[in-house]
Amino acid sequence: MLFHVRMDVKIPNDLDPEVKADTVAREKAYSQDLQRSGKWPHIWRIVGEYSNYSIFDVADNAELHDILSGLPLFAYMDIKVTPLAAHPSDIAAG
Repeated sequence: MLFHVRMDVKIPNDLDPEVKADTVAREKAYSQDLQRSGKWPHIWRIVGEYSNYSIFDVADNAELHDILSGLPLFAYMDIKVTPLAAHPSDIAAG
């Protein structure tokens, strides 16, 4: 199943700098592992914001929930999920 996900990151200004650096590093490693596995095939920065649009390709809602809740920055995110389906006019879908 494909999902479009918007993630807005809101790290508190008073978070210890070492905790922030560690959390951001773990986030990067976690997301890159998911990208390599094919479960997170697309990620785009939203210009001027600490946010991204991503596409996830996972088995179901539960798998996506597990992935998102496992993000090291999850506690500092607002996340909006939109399930996607093939469009009948998409020439690539054949």
